[in-house]
Amino acid sequence: MTGQVVVTGASGFIAGHVIAELRSHGYRVRGTARRPVDGLDDVVRADLSRDDGWAAAVEGCDYVLHVASPFPSETPKSEDELIRPAVDGTLRVLRAAADAKVKRVVLTSSIAAVSSGHREETVRTEADWSIVDRSPIYAKSKTLAERAAWDFARESGMDLVVVNPGMVLGPLRSPTAGTSVQVVRRLLARDVPASPKMGFALADVRDVATAHRLALETPSAAGNRYILAGEHLWMTDIAAVLAGEFNSLGYRVPTGSMPTWLLRLMARFDSSIRPALDFVDRRELVSADKAHRELGWTMRPIRDTILDTAHSLIKLGLAPNPSKKKVVNRGTELRPEWTD
Repeated sequence: MTGQVVVTGASGFIAGHVIAELRSHGYRVRGTARRPVDGLDDVVRADLSRDDGWAAAVEGCDYVLHVASPFPSETPKSEDELIRPAVDGTLRVLRAAADAKVKRVVLTSSIAAVSSGHREETVRTEADWSIVDRSPIYAKSKTLAERAAWDFARESGMDLVVVNPGMVLGPLRSPTAGTSVQVVRRLLARDVPASPKMGFALADVRDVATAHRLALETPSAAGNRYILAGEHLWMTDIAAVLAGEFNSLGYRVPTGSMPTWLLRLMARFDSSIRPALDFVDRRELVSADKAHRELGWTMRPIRDTILDTAHSLIKLGLAPNPSKKKVVNRGTELRPEWTD
């Protein structure tokens, strides 16, 4: 199967890997972004907060992969700063796709739309939905955006597939990859003295990209959602993997446990830490059995994912060795994107 595919938010972490996956399988790819994208000539300027550009973006295309979504590096002052762009932006893309009569839309949602707000600890599947009234802002935005997409698909007859990744790590393709890799960067840089009791169900960005292609190509996937995530790992587990690989090279990855009261105190002075409070003292238990069974999706070992993330951060100069007295400033930084 080949054809013309639109990937929204083409400058982002996940989208960059999705584009590479599609092109390696013979697809022609057009991206949407708010700025030029390295290595992609066919880019249409389009913004989730505006109607302009979306008709041109999907014109003549067979498929749309809607990957773009706001992912905050800090807790927004108002819920609408995140929820409205997520919901309205999704509907803008779907309306344009419907008008262009594309064959299928694949929407990137999140397990934040599956497992948030539940008080009982049990393994969640695609049959579960997050409880909006008990969810943090990001989970609310993902849940409401996905529900809006399914409502639109039912009303319009659109062929829609949704993928729900967990916490996405993996090698960066550029130094502006977004916020999801900050956990690894902070541990390598020893920005935190120890690991708080928080954890994630992880997925490798390369495996997530493969799942997008499989969701596009599998006829029976129409009308389904697919969780893409492995087992829950505490931050101390991630730290142990990093320490075993890098501490002998001069890094000082902290492997101890941080009391929750200290994390909350740090968050009062560092707003970038505040979103992490939503993950404290809870396990992210989800099942990707449906994706394995119906899409033929597989995951690489999480240890490889963690280490490949770290190596790419180091290569890009985003996680300098703290034992070195002099660190070269390569003019790179991690910035929040609308595309993770």
